[in-house]
Amino acid sequence: MSMEVQTPFLIEIFENATEQLNTSTIYNVTAGLAKSTDTYQFYIISLFLSCLYTIFLFPIGFIGNILILVVNLNHREKMTIPDLYFVNLAMADLILVADSLIEVFNLNEKYYDIAALCTFMSLFLQVNMYSSIFFLTWMSFDRYVALASSMSSSPLRTMQHAKLSCGLIWIGSIMATLLPFTIVQTQHTGEVHFCFANVFEIQWLEVTIGFVVPFCIIGLCYSLIVRILMRAQKHRGLWPRRQKALRMIVVVVLVFFICWLPENVFISIQLLQGTADPTRRSAATLWHDYPLTGHIVNLAAFSNSCLNPIIYSFLGETFRDKLRIFVKKKASWTVLYRFCHHTLDLRITDRSDVSEV
Repeated sequence: MSMEVQTPFLIEIFENATEQLNTSTIYNVTAGLAKSTDTYQFYIISLFLSCLYTIFLFPIGFIGNILILVVNLNHREKMTIPDLYFVNLAMADLILVADSLIEVFNLNEKYYDIAALCTFMSLFLQVNMYSSIFFLTWMSFDRYVALASSMSSSPLRTMQHAKLSCGLIWIGSIMATLLPFTIVQTQHTGEVHFCFANVFEIQWLEVTIGFVVPFCIIGLCYSLIVRILMRAQKHRGLWPRRQKALRMIVVVVLVFFICWLPENVFISIQLLQGTADPTRRSAATLWHDYPLTGHIVNLAAFSNSCLNPIIYSFLGETFRDKLRIFVKKKASWTVLYRFCHHTLDLRITDRSDVSEV
């Protein structure tokens, strides 16, 4: 073949290669710009939602749980069994709410890249998450026992038994976290980037004993409570107070369900993907694929600890009476006292015994 024939052929090959290279470069640049735009939009929206959570829900949860602790401990000589559970629940929720500020602003998940820090944060979060949910579950059972067996006359409802129950719940929360961690840690010894939070079996455990089982118990207990309260309709003098209790029960179950369901559904989808494809088990792939959705479900879960003080204490007349006395003793400014006194005197509804049950 002569040089004249080879030259156009080589030029054509060169032009085709150059065109393909330019097309590939343009595609990569476009894809990179699109990815950068998506990342920027996710960051802005997530930051906005985190700021809303910090401005509106975080103060309620942080200050509310502190008030529950301070007010009840200030009246420890008059502390009842429900008050003891409220104090322990507030302690677990307060730690969760304080930790939530780190979580909700960890938008780039940078600390998850450090295995030791990721493991510590996961252990710390799990212990308090389990304790908060376990206390909510036990309080539901305690309310059922209180109604079904003549209140304080029941041998199961004594202060000694309540203190023992609180201790066992804390121990159970720690064991439910440390035992799986110890087993998993031995299986991943030597792995530099191993993080406790991303283990497939641990996530299954969180969904089952951290949501499914507690929600079934809470639903069962409150359904039995509703049956007992409906029978109170025969006693018309008790029915207005029981009607308020029924509304409170609906609020309690709905808030728990709405706050915790999204995160557990999100985790369950990831677990089902991992079951179908074992290569997707080791990393939190769904959080990487849908970071905004993952951020929203995390905020919803933390919101439960912020709303618990309102549901379980501030809507109860007993706690408001204690808070009124506490403010009267501690307030040094007359204006502050008058404002708090006027606020607490605004009766939400008729006196309710929900916090006593």
